[in-house]
Amino acid sequence: MRCLDTNVLVRYLTEDDENQSRRAARYISNTAARGDRCFISPVVMCEVVWVLRDAYQYSKAEVVDALDRILATVQFEVGSKDLVRRALDRYRIGSADFADYLIGMMGEHAGCEETATFDHRLRSAPGFRVL
Repeated sequence: MRCLDTNVLVRYLTEDDENQSRRAARYISNTAARGDRCFISPVVMCEVVWVLRDAYQYSKAEVVDALDRILATVQFEVGSKDLVRRALDRYRIGSADFADYLIGMMGEHAGCEETATFDHRLRSAPGFRVL
């Protein structure tokens, strides 16, 4: 398995830099051609959201679509995929950031009763306690 950094994944998704996008796509396709997969960590998934939203001005719907495509791509092995998918489901309908929902999912998975936060956007989200 090969691990992808955020910048490689973003170039692959956005195709905004011809040279780097081509190199990213070639790396991913060569990895798949060898019967291998590209690992994407939950941290990279959070960074992808931030970069697409803040640097590329993607709408929330476009960000959700990008994450859905990553999760559905067979060449990609997403770390903690079930937690990422559940966090994405909450992000899709919620008002907080994807990273917040992932933090909550990871806490829940670790056996935590709740996740304490000051983020009022999580007031009605299950598993969170706004202080």
